[in-house]
Amino acid sequence: MSTDSLNAGRGWLDKQRTVAPPGFNRWLVPPAALAIHLCIGMAYGFSVFWLPLSKAIGITKPLACGPEVGFWQELFVSHCDWKISTLGWMYTLFFVLLGSSAALWGGWLERVGPRKAGVVSALCWCGGMLLSAAGVHWHQFWLMLLGSGVIGGIGLGLGYISPVSTLIKWFPDRRGMATGMAIMGFGGGAMIGSPLAAELMKAFATPTDVGVAATFVVMATIYFVFMMGGALAYRIPAADWAPAGWQPPPKAEPGTAAMVTHGHVHARRVWRIPQFWLVWMVLCMNVSAGIGVIGMASPMLQEVFGGRLVGVDARFGDLDTAQLAAIAGVAAGFTALLSLFNIGGRFFWASLSDRIGRKATYVVFFVLGAVLYLSVPYSAGAGSLLLFVAAFCVILSMYGGGFATVPAYLADLFGTQMVGAIHGRLLTAWATAGILGPVVVNYMRDWQLAQGLPREQVYNQTMVILAGMLLVGLVCNLLVRPVNPKHFMSEAELAAERRQAHDRAQAAETGAGTMSFHRSSTLLVALVWAAVGLPLAWGVYRTALSVARFFH
Repeated sequence: MSTDSLNAGRGWLDKQRTVAPPGFNRWLVPPAALAIHLCIGMAYGFSVFWLPLSKAIGITKPLACGPEVGFWQELFVSHCDWKISTLGWMYTLFFVLLGSSAALWGGWLERVGPRKAGVVSALCWCGGMLLSAAGVHWHQFWLMLLGSGVIGGIGLGLGYISPVSTLIKWFPDRRGMATGMAIMGFGGGAMIGSPLAAELMKAFATPTDVGVAATFVVMATIYFVFMMGGALAYRIPAADWAPAGWQPPPKAEPGTAAMVTHGHVHARRVWRIPQFWLVWMVLCMNVSAGIGVIGMASPMLQEVFGGRLVGVDARFGDLDTAQLAAIAGVAAGFTALLSLFNIGGRFFWASLSDRIGRKATYVVFFVLGAVLYLSVPYSAGAGSLLLFVAAFCVILSMYGGGFATVPAYLADLFGTQMVGAIHGRLLTAWATAGILGPVVVNYMRDWQLAQGLPREQVYNQTMVILAGMLLVGLVCNLLVRPVNPKHFMSEAELAAERRQAHDRAQAAETGAGTMSFHRSSTLLVALVWAAVGLPLAWGVYRTALSVARFFH
């Protein structure tokens, strides 16, 4: 029976319709994943809207609400401006919903395939932005929370995990590199979206409007085109596909400690497996430490080095308004530099893990990271700006690398059949870290300031705490062992799961044997990569302009 006759009557979103034909070039899949991740990655850059939104009514300056207006009243008031601290709740919702939605619907994604999940992600993320535009227009914050925070957050979760399982199956020989490419896009989304949003708000601003609502509408439209293009471009390999010439690693002898399994664990069983919770802690500690410094990188640089950033021998508290503005510009360049290392580290470290192994890669993260955190107070005390900046650049590269390496780590331990669903459950560690890291850093800073410590010294103990988090992660990583075979699905269970997930062998429908990777469609591959590469290059260029201010 032909593929066409079997596909007849199926919807264009059905998983069966996405199985790649013989000769499909697997290098067409990473750009599809990047197209989605570069759009949803704007979640990192939403802070670009906070300042304009905080004066949406006052236009030139915030029109403060009275003391009788608390948080719940701010959800509905339309006569005064929102506080920036209130707007920050949208950022919190992004990552809480990302982790929870990925955990809830990861199994569904494995069964329906990445195309349908990508389309739903586009509808949620872009539809949420349109609802937020209505919230800005009517000045109703509850609409913004519902739109971008809740509905958009669900889109974030589905979009984030949609390519993971697919890329791992297309690149069994380079699992880390493949997932690193996609997750690099999530880190780079703000690098494109933030300057784009700033330009759009400037263009749409009027004497009576800060331009945010129109910016949401335009960005939602652009993102929808890119995300739908990425979703429709997704293809999955047939169940018997393998790259030409590639041989899977031999099965380990019983009792050996090989970290790459040939079995497959069902997602519903991972909650009972110790290795899942160890990797959960590995990710949580790595992210908690990294996300804790992301938010404080700019103020920490300013408070530690003060006037020395602009050639003035004065502490932060002794600077005048003009000098404070000057060092804020330098700190913005520092933040942009960190974002480049965050993005580059996702690809570099994940690719390196293909050579040295996932466990060894995380050992590097935790040991080197702890040393660098502990070095910060000494480089700050010695006034060495170069060592201070270098430490944080490497730290942020390993923060991003942790996100990009963990999907391949999961595939090594639990198999590839349900790695997307398992990855979704693991992202609850990210949601936890998103609360734990900033809380530890911010409360420690406030407590030490209350004790009368100079601003340039309030971060020293925090660095010790963050290094301690990494050591906890190191211990958990060292305890990871191969999964006990009793947790794997039996052959009958695996076959039933594959039927339910609509996985099929190529030979069953086309009469062909194992498909081979060949380099046809070179022009098409180049065009597809250009479609995502050019916006990314523009984002790198704009970020480099900010970085230049740091080195000026």
